[in-house]
Amino acid sequence: MKDTNVTVKLPKKSDDHPVAMLVQIASRFESRIYMAAGTRKVNAKSIMGMMALGLDDGEEINVSADGADEEAAVEALKGYLTGIAV
Repeated sequence: MKDTNVTVKLPKKSDDHPVAMLVQIASRFESRIYMAAGTRKVNAKSIMGMMALGLDDGEEINVSADGADEEAAVEALKGYLTGIAV
């Protein structure tokens, strides 16, 4: 199990769909991946779950993964959430 806390720092562009992109990134990995904010925890591969979680710039969230490629999964999502190219 690998997890990390991340402060969301996404660019404000009207043509970007950050939730859809996060789900696409998470879906590339075999591991089970979750994101948590406050008391809410959702499957990062679920578009509906991620939409319900919401992502606010400056919000701290926890990204966790469990599986064969857990480290790569967490790093890829952390990179996207902090504005580093994936």
